[in-house]
Amino acid sequence: MATPFLAGFAVATAALAGRYGILAWQAFKTRPPKPRVRKFYDGGFQPTMTRREAALILGVRENATPDKVKEAHRKVMVANHPDAGGSHYLASKINEAKDVMLGKTKGSGSAF
Repeated sequence: MATPFLAGFAVATAALAGRYGILAWQAFKTRPPKPRVRKFYDGGFQPTMTRREAALILGVRENATPDKVKEAHRKVMVANHPDAGGSHYLASKINEAKDVMLGKTKGSGSAF
């Protein structure tokens, strides 16, 4: 008498577990996808620009070669040039970042 009861209980448990698994899979598949985009730096500019901040602005490594720094500076300036509708403040920060990365200044601060 106990054997058919246990068999029925096992079948019901398997059915409920299967139902839960299917519902969980459907919920997993319908969730919005997470964007796999590079996270940008949160925060404003530091009072005195460091080499790390300059590298973040230009999108290069801190030990990048001068050629890579100049190429990154050119690309960022094309996108943010004041004559093309960009900000004068951002342009000055981009130029300051290039100077810091090339060792032309110690990061004494921008004109703004």
